[in-house]
Amino acid sequence: MTDLEFLDHAERLLASIETSCDRLNDDTDADVDNQRVGGMITLTFPNRSQIVVNLQKPLHEVWLAARCGGFHYKFDGDRWMDTKGQGEFWESLSRYASEQAGQELLFGLL
Repeated sequence: MTDLEFLDHAERLLASIETSCDRLNDDTDADVDNQRVGGMITLTFPNRSQIVVNLQKPLHEVWLAARCGGFHYKFDGDRWMDTKGQGEFWESLSRYASEQAGQELLFGLL
């Protein structure tokens, strides 16, 4: 994958996280704040816990840091998959955000 291809896929991922937060805030009482600075998005929950998603451009990876740990994802041509076999990005983000929010939150590519 070229740098431009990575940035295209990664930008789509970050934009979808922002759109998902907006949708969740409209459809639920989750009140997830999202702040984006360049290639990093910080999700802050009402209990002040956070999830941080940021781009690692030299590695062509997206990193996710949640209460339960840190995870690295690479695009496999179809999906962002954990580099250590821990699953797909959207499933993981939904699971970790749900745990931190105390309610089911479904994130996804829109």
